[in-house]
Amino acid sequence: MRRPGGWWRTKSTPEKVETYTRWSFHFFGVIEVFALGVTAYGRTGAGLATVLCLLVTVHAAACMVVSSRALDWTRGRRSQPVRLMWALVVVSAAVSVTAVGIAERGPAGEVETAAGSVYGGVLCYAAGVITLGVRGWRRRVAVVGAFAVGAGLLTFPLEMPLLASVVLAGLVMVTGGFLAVTSIFSLWLLNAVYALDDAKETRARLAVAEERLRFGRDLHDVMGRNLAVIALKSELAVQLARRGRPEAVEQMIEVQRIAQESQREVRDVVRGYREAALEVELAGARGVLSAAGIVSEVTGETAGLPAEVQSALGWVVREATTNVLRHGDAKKVAVRVRMSEGRVVLTVENDGVAETTGDGPPAGPGGSGLSGLRERLSAVDGTLEAGPVGRGVFRLTAEVPLPAATAGAALEVAS
Repeated sequence: MRRPGGWWRTKSTPEKVETYTRWSFHFFGVIEVFALGVTAYGRTGAGLATVLCLLVTVHAAACMVVSSRALDWTRGRRSQPVRLMWALVVVSAAVSVTAVGIAERGPAGEVETAAGSVYGGVLCYAAGVITLGVRGWRRRVAVVGAFAVGAGLLTFPLEMPLLASVVLAGLVMVTGGFLAVTSIFSLWLLNAVYALDDAKETRARLAVAEERLRFGRDLHDVMGRNLAVIALKSELAVQLARRGRPEAVEQMIEVQRIAQESQREVRDVVRGYREAALEVELAGARGVLSAAGIVSEVTGETAGLPAEVQSALGWVVREATTNVLRHGDAKKVAVRVRMSEGRVVLTVENDGVAETTGDGPPAGPGGSGLSGLRERLSAVDGTLEAGPVGRGVFRLTAEVPLPAATAGAALEVAS
């Protein structure tokens, strides 16, 4: 059963920012209803206030739909909501004209209060929302300016003084411009978060590609020369064999020796590629986490540990760091290495636990995951435990027994 708030924990950081941005736009609509519609009940009679509140509610709902579709368009998921934006313009004009009519025919004293607030308010909100659906500062300024000019022109049926009309148009320009700038900045921030997340993924792919290039270069250096010698020796052996020369046997023995030597060198390259030195992995984890803006704390000594133990624990550090970067939203990671009763204990703890299933966080890019780490640790009689230990805290603990001689030497180094 999913825990409360699990839908939020499963989201990535960009998705969380997008959800926050989307609901912020919706909250603008809620503010519009309360600021323009609900407050009308304190300024005029119940019947007129109800009409105004319903008009504002319809307009706020249209603003919510347009802002949501515009956000999807900005992210490239939908086409530009041109029809919806024009529909919002029509709704805004209709609400404003109705407010003008109420101001003309309503009871005296209500022109400057309830109907006037609705008249100017809906135009400000509409101007701010429609700018989300266009690109370029010129077009956005044109949208806000058009609403400001329209606000001034619609005041002529009220026979308002020219100065009052200009002031009202200026208020719509300033307020609508402020809402537009706020909304556009929110979209810019959302796009920046997605760009940073894409950059992090690109950096990870480049790191993998660089490692593959290194591995391919090492294999080329090892195999290229040996294969060239084998080809030459084999050709020489063929020529000698055709002439019935006994030296052909010696050449084939040399070919066999070079082939066996090549096999050994390839195994050495692969072994070096697969092994993970603990000290190197700790330093690499510290650098990667710092580059990702995560505070890292690495403590403990690794001197004197057997190579197989360092390799197994190095993989734990590598996989744990990968899971923190890919599947959590951590702000701080603590890595500790300590000796305890003839065992070396590695603990990786972070405060960015995400919703998980199975036996822990999802597997890393290599597909190892926690099950793969357990297999590596079992080769050195080690154990692995992982799981949440508090609110938002995930801890991974690996323990590996040490040989008696190594344990004694490690204790002396630690002391």
